[in-house]
Amino acid sequence: MVVENKPAAAGMIATRDVLAQPRDGYNLLLCTHFEAINTAVYKNAGFKLSELAPISLIAKYYYGLALANAIPAASFEEFVQYAKAHPGEISYATIGAGSAQEILARQLEKLTGISMNRIPFRGGPAGGAGVGRRPRPLLCLADARIMQQYQSKLLKIIAVSSPERLQGGGSEIPTLNEKGMNFVRFGWLGICAGAGTPQPIVDLLNRHITAIVDSPEYRALIEKAGSLPVSSTPEDLRLVITQTFDDRRRQHPRIRAAAGPVRVANGE
Repeated sequence: MVVENKPAAAGMIATRDVLAQPRDGYNLLLCTHFEAINTAVYKNAGFKLSELAPISLIAKYYYGLALANAIPAASFEEFVQYAKAHPGEISYATIGAGSAQEILARQLEKLTGISMNRIPFRGGPAGGAGVGRRPRPLLCLADARIMQQYQSKLLKIIAVSSPERLQGGGSEIPTLNEKGMNFVRFGWLGICAGAGTPQPIVDLLNRHITAIVDSPEYRALIEKAGSLPVSSTPEDLRLVITQTFDDRRRQHPRIRAAAGPVRVANGE
């Protein structure tokens, strides 16, 4: 196996490259929610979701509501009170228009009645690191990788977007559901090929990928990175992709008009 990293443009370069290759099972894409987001946000992403052949999920992760220590709030309720008392003083980290971080922040604003400023970062890890370094109040909806900074007390995590509390080191952090917000959100990773890849090859790849995800070695690796090892059928992954697309269009239909080439560079 040869891993070829093609970053930038919110993953669109990598997706287009894979779809330009033969559909023979030898050219695979590490697909994420970005594929669905891109087709929902941009008028011409250069591909359609129907051009993807889902194979299997390989991981999912939830988000933590992380605060800079500069924000004098030790709980979710205190954060909302502080934000309402200081409108426009709190900023949130985002990695581009339509990204999960931006959409979740906008939903949080709507549900709580607060108003925040948007600060773009070049990627999720950079945004998470920026929370701990910035002297001014900053919020970040980051995946579980930010737990290391939380455990080192470089920042605070006041809530998580999982349906239940996280196991292990984050069990003391309440869920947003506990705060009465009905707010469960997660990101995911999967493996896709190009549409038209023969079904027997898709099935073969699915069997092998499922076996890898179920292996102790993979589970230890992915859990250490702060994610959950999860496999699926091709049909279930297609459903996840479709639901992600529908959610983005339904939640923020105006993002399409606002998105432009300048914001593409902020993609991870």
